[in-house]
Amino acid sequence: MENKESTTYRDAGVDIDAGNRFVEMIRPLVKSTLRPEVKTDIGGFGGLFSLHAEKYQNPVLVSSTDGVGTKLKIAFHLDRHDTVGIDLVAMCVNDIIVQGAEPLFFLDYLASGKLSVEKSYQIVKGISEGCRQAGCALIGGETAEMPGMYAEGEYDLAGFTVGVVDNARIIDGSAITVGDKVIGIASSGLHSNGFSLARKVLLGNHPERLDNIFPELGRSLGEELLTPTRIYVKTILNLLRDFTIKGMAHITGGGLMENLPRVLPKNCRAQLDRGSWEIPPIFSLIRREGNIDDEEMLRVFNLGVGMALVVPKEQAEDILQRLNGLQEKAFLIGEINPRNQEEEQVALV
Repeated sequence: MENKESTTYRDAGVDIDAGNRFVEMIRPLVKSTLRPEVKTDIGGFGGLFSLHAEKYQNPVLVSSTDGVGTKLKIAFHLDRHDTVGIDLVAMCVNDIIVQGAEPLFFLDYLASGKLSVEKSYQIVKGISEGCRQAGCALIGGETAEMPGMYAEGEYDLAGFTVGVVDNARIIDGSAITVGDKVIGIASSGLHSNGFSLARKVLLGNHPERLDNIFPELGRSLGEELLTPTRIYVKTILNLLRDFTIKGMAHITGGGLMENLPRVLPKNCRAQLDRGSWEIPPIFSLIRREGNIDDEEMLRVFNLGVGMALVVPKEQAEDILQRLNGLQEKAFLIGEINPRNQEEEQVALV
């Protein structure tokens, strides 16, 4: 009987040794994000986090999960992978800070057809940076090597975060009343939304355009599109120490028109002033290149506002001053008016 050569997992496309090297490489990155509440080291089956419940009267856990979307295609084309991890963290932690929750820990999921240790290191480097910006610990994750599932050189990213807020301090928009003001905090660009449309109109079948320098951008298109999503956690936590925020909206897919109503009472309408905030040039470029109408732009992109706050009228100016002191660009973009049932909850004038 003919002796067959032994088949290994590596022959099937999965390199266990590379995975082990990767874990050792990222160990210092993960440790740089840890908080005192973390009770495990990297490599365990589960991440342990001690919730110091005595700090809260009635602690409520808040969670969110998200990905980076087709912004990853830009990273693939440019072979630059050190920023998309920041996007991943941002899309999750910005979602829970709007309810007043401090992010505690984060887990990531990185899947590829074949593990590239160096590329994966760059991705986790970005995730660690995002966690440091948000003040949360990277306590675990999964690196999945799945031959045949992804195109060569491509991968997918997903993330999950858990935060905590005292029940009495949950921000849900229910306290919003007529006369309150709306403040917009500037975005850093597209963030991680609308990239399918942006790629269609800016690149089409010509990814080489990413190297082009557009005068209005002052840098290459690729650099602009890979600008990481701004993380607002520490800014919002700073504001919450001294001011009242009645409602917040993370401006993601759907723009101001669809995200702000998620925190508005049914009898309230946000009237926004179209000219009250700066629209970064990347949005004008997309609009021009794709001949996209204003309403579609408003429904797809953040148009320069990454986070919207609804605050008491008498605190609005002080909050704007604090935001400027925190190196955030911020604008008074509107106010809350009464709403008839037939009216949309956001109006631009």
